[in-house]
Amino acid sequence: MHAYKVAPWRIQRRWIGGALLAVVACTMIAALYLDVSSQAAIAGREIQDLNIAISASQQASADLQTQLASLTSSSSMQRRALELDFRPMALTDMEYLVVPGYVKPEPAILSSASFPQLSALNILPEYNQSLLDWLDEQIVASARGLQ
Repeated sequence: MHAYKVAPWRIQRRWIGGALLAVVACTMIAALYLDVSSQAAIAGREIQDLNIAISASQQASADLQTQLASLTSSSSMQRRALELDFRPMALTDMEYLVVPGYVKPEPAILSSASFPQLSALNILPEYNQSLLDWLDEQIVASARGLQ
């Protein structure tokens, strides 16, 4: 107590040091809060930008599908064919070309007659046994082995 009475500035220095410590702690907490908030805001903005890009891509895709539909419509194709000097084919314009050695391929017919019919009689007993049957068989076999 004598030291404080002789030099009262020591008490003031202690109070100032505590106050500065509190200010530094509050500043660090505020800086941390500001950093986290700014990162969250940046992430939110990036998500918004990506959603806008997705919407723009979907709209561009829809526009291209609309253009393709209009270009491949029957009226548009017919008009472009006439511009290129194509004309509808008449029966007299058809010509057939015979290729020697060419055999028309036969379609593969899949019917139930071509597959063997499965029944319980022609399935092996190993594949016709349930888990409980197998377990019962194992227990009986081990009981016989112990006798």
